Amino acid sequence: MNDLNNSYLNYYKRKDVQQKIVESARNKEVGILYKDNNFGKRPDILQYENDVAELAKQGAISFHISEEIWRSPLQLRSGMSKKELDDLRTGWDLVLDVDSKHLEYSKIAAILVIGAIKFHNIKNISVKFSGNLGWHIGIPFKAFPDKVNNIDTKLLFPEGLRTIAAYLKEVIKQHLTTQLLQYTIDELARNTNQEKEKLLKSGKFDPFSIVDIDTILISSRHLFRAPYSINEKSSLVSLPVPEDEIKDFTSEMARPDVVKTDLLFLDDSKVEHGEAKHLIIQAFDFSTKYKKIEPGIQLQTSKTYEDNSEKIPQEFFPGCIKKLLAGNLNDGRKRSLFILINFLKSTNYSNEEIKSILNEWNQKNAQPLKQGYVNSQLLWHSRQSKKILPPNCDNNMYYENIGVKDPDEICLKCKNPVNYALRAYRNSQRFNTGKRRK
Repeated sequence: MNDLNNSYLNYYKRKDVQQKIVESARNKEVGILYKDNNFGKRPDILQYENDVAELAKQGAISFHISEEIWRSPLQLRSGMSKKELDDLRTGWDLVLDVDSKHLEYSKIAAILVIGAIKFHNIKNISVKFSGNLGWHIGIPFKAFPDKVNNIDTKLLFPEGLRTIAAYLKEVIKQHLTTQLLQYTIDELARNTNQEKEKLLKSGKFDPFSIVDIDTILISSRHLFRAPYSINEKSSLVSLPVPEDEIKDFTSEMARPDVVKTDLLFLDDSKVEHGEAKHLIIQAFDFSTKYKKIEPGIQLQTSKTYEDNSEKIPQEFFPGCIKKLLAGNLNDGRKRSLFILINFLKSTNYSNEEIKSILNEWNQKNAQPLKQGYVNSQLLWHSRQSKKILPPNCDNNMYYENIGVKDPDEICLKCKNPVNYALRAYRNSQRFNTGKRRK
């Protein structure tokens, strides 16, 4: 044990390691785990690089930091109200914990999550090995918009993180299932030390029985292992890794005696402010459609509507949708694509019809979206069995912000463009039926 403690101390004496740990802890609450497996006092902070080695001399074996960014972390205390925490919080980083009992399986999930994030046009993604069998995937707070649905984004913790995590789980679920089932159920059960029955949910294989993306345990003042901290369970380093090197990564690369400190985790120096806007808006919009929104934050939700199996002709579309379909858009093209796909699917257009309409629409815009982006959006939505309503009419991040809001007397009675189309179509049917009776 003394040899192990000396190994930890020698590692934490490295100036490059100290610098990276302290840099990652800036404006964060810090938790320090000691060799008796107990955390030190909270709140704590790391201000000076030498503190890392001094704490290691006192028995510190791992360092943990908050997702939340605080104005003054030392003002935190137990029992603070939500308002007090909100007032002290200046932001939060998105850190997704992708975990499994088998490294190869968590690598599959991590690569899929990164692909799903990139799908939302986010370029600056941080990745680090957890130090054991999982991965931490991060997006700095700078990437998010200042507000989501007129709510300050800094207030959306933990709801924002949970909602994005749940949304990304849904996005990758089918792909994760396909890739994991390249292994046999026997292999999956054996490698994760589970009974085969535990891998099934309602008789179907559940990929999240093999790989977990935590959405429940995240709460205010939640901590995660700091980059370049040792993991006390494995004695390996929680090492930042280039995203394109995950597939070939081995745990041997995270031994304390071989790691290099070339990469920062959650480095926001190259992040474009607001580049994750599409991800967080789409995640919340998806969440409200399925009533999975977390308690405590009141976002606008879609009113349930009576489903309709008939395709609704375009003449009954609301003015905002007609304006979107007319094209000539400079701004809001990605949000418009999201609206139109969900609207057309909800009004019972086939995948082929939607593809044809939207490819034609894209060419009408002053600067068309890249065809690969349009195709990827169409493909993902075509694979979803459930209909997702477009955003509600009063969601200012969409129609009003894009500049296509066009209210009339029917709009006043509807909360969603699909409700409008359905009401207009049924009014027409009733009118025509009345004419025939006369």
